[in-house]
Amino acid sequence: MAPFNHKLVFTAACFGMLIFGIVMAVLGSVLPSVMIKFDVGSSEAGTLFIFLSGGLMFGSLLFGPIVDRFGYRSLLIICSVITTTGFQGIAFSPSMTLLGFSIFLSGCAGAALNGATNALVSEISEGKRGSRLTFLGVFFGIGAFGVPLLLGSLLDRYSYESLISGIGLMILMPFIFFLFLRFPPPKHVRGFPLSKGVGLAKEPALLLFGFILLIQSGLEMSMGGWSAAYFTEVLLVSPQYGVLFLSLFWMGLTLTRLLLGYLLIKTNTATIMYISFAFSFTGALILLSAVSTPVAVVGVILVGVGFAAVFPVILAYVGDLYAHLSGTAFSIVFVMSLLGGMSMPYLIGVVSDLQGLRIGMILIPVSIVASFVLFRISHYRSAKKSTGTVSTASTD
Repeated sequence: MAPFNHKLVFTAACFGMLIFGIVMAVLGSVLPSVMIKFDVGSSEAGTLFIFLSGGLMFGSLLFGPIVDRFGYRSLLIICSVITTTGFQGIAFSPSMTLLGFSIFLSGCAGAALNGATNALVSEISEGKRGSRLTFLGVFFGIGAFGVPLLLGSLLDRYSYESLISGIGLMILMPFIFFLFLRFPPPKHVRGFPLSKGVGLAKEPALLLFGFILLIQSGLEMSMGGWSAAYFTEVLLVSPQYGVLFLSLFWMGLTLTRLLLGYLLIKTNTATIMYISFAFSFTGALILLSAVSTPVAVVGVILVGVGFAAVFPVILAYVGDLYAHLSGTAFSIVFVMSLLGGMSMPYLIGVVSDLQGLRIGMILIPVSIVASFVLFRISHYRSAKKSTGTVSTASTD
């Protein structure tokens, strides 16, 4: 097989991650408008996160064995088309049921793109996985930041339906790029080693990383899903400005990942993670205690800054330890992560119906503490196993 162009392949991965960022931001961005359109409360609106998380889990479960066996090209092409279709459904569905199905489709395709692009970058970035995966994550942030920014800026002139439909059609542009690009060959073209793939699910280190991402996924989906509603319900700003303030969460995450792409080359990974936990915990406390909008905005930005490092750093550990079946290993930790993404936003919605959204979102700082504890355990185990060296990921 002719060699592939590393730069073009990395560019393709960035396009795929951009699409995933758009998918992850769209529900939180339209949620206030959806609640008005269909006249539903927080608890019923929270069920939409189950549709999203169900799609994300299904896509995460499938992508790993597919890319290890068949490669990346077809998966990226098909998922781009499915995402566009799902967005048209989100825009024009006449009922909550069809809206939920459209969200499921988008989530499924988005998750497959997320997993495949992370596995792809890990495969072509030996020796510098941490920094390259962080740069990849910047494009997730651009997509996630762009959707609420666009809606917040244009909702006074256009309906959310027309804006979401237009965003969906724009996703077809990367599809054309995927169509003509050469990708790395499949790792197991003669058959997928099923027993080895199943064996990965029993690896203690992989499971520990998966639990960290389980919490982190719940945190990111909760912040992305409920922040706009928090500003409108608790701080009484208009839905337009609530969505605009949500974009600042993604902006903080995106700009920090851009910086981390350089810092991870020279700075100890564990140090960056501990600083990240401090930022996100402090930001969550500021947000939940704020009685004015400017203070709450500061909290939202700090949470985004703190969340930036977790996914790329943990995925760098996974890519280093399980390079021989990176797609399947990524699939396992992504499936685990989505259990948190499925449950935490829904739980916040249920508690919010009973006690208010400010009380419901207390789950966020509590979960940050739990994630910190798990990372401490994983860091200690890794350091002990490698006699003082955290892991090869820490030297990226």
